Amino acid sequence: MLKIENLSFYYENNHILKNITFRANAGELWGLMGPNGSGKTTFLKCIMALLKPASCNIFINGKNYHSITTAKMAKLIAYVPQEHKPPFPFSAREIVLMGRSPYMGGIFGLKKADYDAADAAMELLGILDIAKQPVTALSGGQRQLTLIARALAQNAPIMILDEPTSALDFHNQISIWKILKKVSSLGKLIIACSHDPNHLLWFANRTLVLKNGEVIASGETESIITPKLLKEIYNSEYSISKINQKSVIQPAF
Repeated sequence: MLKIENLSFYYENNHILKNITFRANAGELWGLMGPNGSGKTTFLKCIMALLKPASCNIFINGKNYHSITTAKMAKLIAYVPQEHKPPFPFSAREIVLMGRSPYMGGIFGLKKADYDAADAAMELLGILDIAKQPVTALSGGQRQLTLIARALAQNAPIMILDEPTSALDFHNQISIWKILKKVSSLGKLIIACSHDPNHLLWFANRTLVLKNGEVIASGETESIITPKLLKEIYNSEYSISKINQKSVIQPAF
């Protein structure tokens, strides 16, 4: 579904991303990890054509993304940013309905199917009760859940999420990852950036690791997230134990 060849990106004279090659298929949940400043957000924005790479070939469903219009791109990729503070007091439902804009045509506006898709996404995330509340009055966690609902309502085959659970409490973090895993199992490709490698061990099928703008590991999550890799990324010692058949990363105190 997504193929990237030799992706490089410069910001002024800084070489941010260096010859990244990456392939991902429908039905996969990819984790993206790396230390601060490794180029993760830049990488995601290049995929969505929000930033223009210095050189690369990117193909989505076999089509070069340079030939894909903005309108068509909106039907292919849904994006959840790391943080969003809306300037206007739209209701939570109105924000989620914005995910249906790629399907609106002419003067007819929203249809019943659009409202149904928005409400289904909000119900899945457990936020239907705040549908009428202004998003400016919501907590940071509620706003983030609203943005994830917007991406689900968009119903694109690829979902990209930049730190989707950073503003959520522990319960909602786990709930969101469970939902992402379920959605990917239905045939969507999901790429989610996370600073918590435990979340990737528990939920991501595969993981891409960046450091200094380069790929240092890519593949099955259980195989590549090792104490050696964690030491290379974070310059600290960690161990990985099995608890109830789940891998858990622990710092070496």
